[in-house]
Amino acid sequence: MPSEPTIGAVPTRHVHRSLQHDAAERHVQGSAPYIDDIREPEGTLHVAPGGSPAARGPIRRLDLAAVAAAPGVVAVLTARDVPGRNDVSPVAGDDPLFASDAVAFHGQVVFAVVATSRDAARRAARRAVIEIEETAPIVSVDDALEAGADIMEAYAFRRGDAEAALAEGPCRLDGTLRIGGQEHFYLEGQAALAVPEEGGGMVVQSSTQHPSEVQHVVARVLGLADAQVAVEVRRMGGGFGGKESQASGWAAMAALAAWRTGRPCKLRLDRDDDFVMTGKRHDFRADYRCSHDLDGQVQAVAVDFASRCGYSHDLSSSINDRTMFHADNAYFYPVVAIHSRRMMTNTVSNTAFRGFGGPQGMLFAERLMDRIAWSLKLDPLDVRYRNLYGVGERNVTPYGMAVEDNIAGEIMRALEAGARYRERRTELAAFNASSRVLKKGLALTPVKFGISFTTTFLNQAGALIHVYQDGSVHLNHGGTEMGQGLFVKVAQVVAEEFGIALDRVRITATHTGKVPNTSPTAASSGTDMNGMAARNAAAEIKARLAEFVARDWQVPVGSIVFRDDRVSSGEHEAGFAEVVKKAYLARTHLSAAGFYATPKITWDRPKGTGRPFFYFAYGAACCEVTIDSWTGEFSLDRVDILHDVGRSLNPAIDIGQIEGGFVQGLGWLTTEELVFDAKGRLRTHAPSTYKIPTARDVPADFRVAFFDRANREETIYRSKAVGEPPLMLANAVFSAIGDAVHALNPGHAVALDAPATPEAILFACEAQRAAGGR
Repeated sequence: MPSEPTIGAVPTRHVHRSLQHDAAERHVQGSAPYIDDIREPEGTLHVAPGGSPAARGPIRRLDLAAVAAAPGVVAVLTARDVPGRNDVSPVAGDDPLFASDAVAFHGQVVFAVVATSRDAARRAARRAVIEIEETAPIVSVDDALEAGADIMEAYAFRRGDAEAALAEGPCRLDGTLRIGGQEHFYLEGQAALAVPEEGGGMVVQSSTQHPSEVQHVVARVLGLADAQVAVEVRRMGGGFGGKESQASGWAAMAALAAWRTGRPCKLRLDRDDDFVMTGKRHDFRADYRCSHDLDGQVQAVAVDFASRCGYSHDLSSSINDRTMFHADNAYFYPVVAIHSRRMMTNTVSNTAFRGFGGPQGMLFAERLMDRIAWSLKLDPLDVRYRNLYGVGERNVTPYGMAVEDNIAGEIMRALEAGARYRERRTELAAFNASSRVLKKGLALTPVKFGISFTTTFLNQAGALIHVYQDGSVHLNHGGTEMGQGLFVKVAQVVAEEFGIALDRVRITATHTGKVPNTSPTAASSGTDMNGMAARNAAAEIKARLAEFVARDWQVPVGSIVFRDDRVSSGEHEAGFAEVVKKAYLARTHLSAAGFYATPKITWDRPKGTGRPFFYFAYGAACCEVTIDSWTGEFSLDRVDILHDVGRSLNPAIDIGQIEGGFVQGLGWLTTEELVFDAKGRLRTHAPSTYKIPTARDVPADFRVAFFDRANREETIYRSKAVGEPPLMLANAVFSAIGDAVHALNPGHAVALDAPATPEAILFACEAQRAAGGR
């Protein structure tokens, strides 16, 4: 970043500067309150769900007498107790709060216990007698494909005649890549506190990324109008997409208990239940074919994606679409057919996860580049360069959007030089030639990630700002804080606009009664949209103040400057608080509701064409690994990242997002493995069996830098989104592991699926040796 951040020629006070997270000290001290920390109102009851013991079949017997008789139990809830609709789905109406006639996955909620303590509720839930007439569940993608169990219509992007181009290509390859899912493992599990109000209203404190969705669902279940339900969230202990749609059911369950008992009710899922009862990242099977020339340039690609959606739609339509949008990553496919099937399985309904389907599509693209390089015995980086989108030509995506801001190649070449890629490639080759057991791998991969909701109407945001008589500012907007630093960034924007100290801006909890009809904090668009909405609100109040000052001082409006807690024009000057007080006495309106709708975006899904993204965020990572080909263990030796954040609003926050996103992607691709047995039971449902990365998995040599280039689009202070794109930088780790395995038998394609666990790496090594390697 520049040594002195500016807007034009004027130095900034807050934006483009590294400021700490607004709750950093409270996080460290453990004093930042989450849902379970909120002081419970007198008489609060506790809710625990009771899940199905089987994955599929009609319910033949449900005996809850022992549950109701258990100590401390106040009520037992089933589908019969729902006064409105027994549906907590975000879109399709196929996700019941309580299963009633049949169950569709192991752990599906059949009833809920309301008791005087959480322990009493959980103990009572175990007394239920549930008999299911079990039928064989559909568990895997392969099971679903064999059964023809599509949960929604297939979808495709096409350009040209892929079959003809594939047949004509001088070089052809095909293969299958299996990509695993991922548990969100947010530190704060699903939680909600519901308090009944007079007149039948309900106030819900929810750990959610989408307060308006919770409002809609609670109202639907209780048979109320949206206006009778208020939802508030000050912060979440992580979300990662797992609280975009799936927080709603747990909030509705707490609200139903409060409605039934007339008392405040709280629900906090046990970690094992959270694993079993909530959705994951979609796992995929990608079957692909490609033709390319002798230099490794792609001529045609056909890929068939099939994903495990689970038992209901949830957000799977948009998620699978996003996989298709990113099946090209940063590469141009002249002729292409991208086909997607969305499969129903008797597993928990999968849902949003950081990247929203994009990472799976991009991992396929990187595997394709590696496959081409291996078959031609070329450096994979050179194959990647030859297939990048062009500037002015070879620059239209499979869905018809022109890539106008292509800087992927520039970033990659800068990283190649800075990371000493070519020199290290030579050093690794020498090491591998002399080492029989340990093999090193190196990969440099790009990221091109589209920024906007592909469900176009969600690209809107609102904000509410009050300026009080003492010059302090109340800030509220529709975005939610889950640790990513959204709140401090938006506060920086508002403080910058008014020219006041950051501590004069009071950050307040997201509340549906203050800013209505909010979009989820997702799609990496939280700062882009809410920052703009807040800026618009601040600008409106600032304009009123300027008009008042111009009349009071008899100066032109355009001469008035708000800076350093002062308002000035020529020889006139006064403190911001003094000006606000005078403006109030002159009956100036000091409150504003701001709004922002993302411009330029269009998407015609039936035709498969448009501009679904406002812009792309780019990045590149260079990763070096060492594998033990006899055990499958690996070490991540060094990571170099160059990432495009436009003009960063807060470099300290953005660096944290890049590092955290990369490590989460590292877990998805190497250690985090979801295992379902043949009966549809999740066997990896706790930290003892499901391994997320720890501090020991982060390499000691971890270098992160910004690619400092203003966003060409008119975003908030020309910044770029940074929430999701860094996760896909970890694709370089997966490719580097493949490169190391490939060294056992150069020229032979590596059979390695994701996640690349030690077992998977060992099996891939054995396959390389069996094919003639050493």
